Amino acid sequence: MATSKAKAEIGRKAPNFSLEGSGGEQVKLSDYIGKKVIVYFYPKDATTACTQEACDFRDAYEALAGHGAVVLGISPDPIKSHQRFIEKQELPFLLLSDPEHKVCELYGVWQLKKLYGREYMGIVRSTFLIDEKGKLIAEWRNLKVKGHVQKVLETLQG
Repeated sequence: MATSKAKAEIGRKAPNFSLEGSGGEQVKLSDYIGKKVIVYFYPKDATTACTQEACDFRDAYEALAGHGAVVLGISPDPIKSHQRFIEKQELPFLLLSDPEHKVCELYGVWQLKKLYGREYMGIVRSTFLIDEKGKLIAEWRNLKVKGHVQKVLETLQG
């Protein structure tokens, strides 16, 4: 359930949210005040590009954590799907379930997409970097997976 109507905008406080996490707990963005937070939105567990992106975050996890950052992945998939995905790919971070797309809409990533001439609503792959005070400091929208996590790490390094 989303807890804020503010839209995501660089330089402003990131919209707070509360979603069910892959461990069965409610996860609030505000729980992470004092840490940098990387929130990445992806379309679907266990698809090719989404698996690559998750594994890239997994492989860079220690370096990201070394800069005081936590990683949260968000998709509409149910918790059971997230749990299988985490187990199979050995992901060291939480995945959050947003089946009603409320948080996706807050961050402006739930959009009309086109594939093979068909139009549908879906997640536009995007990542947001939030500072220790909860302010949105960087965003990558409609991104390509290859090299993306390295760009996030470079931004964290300053």
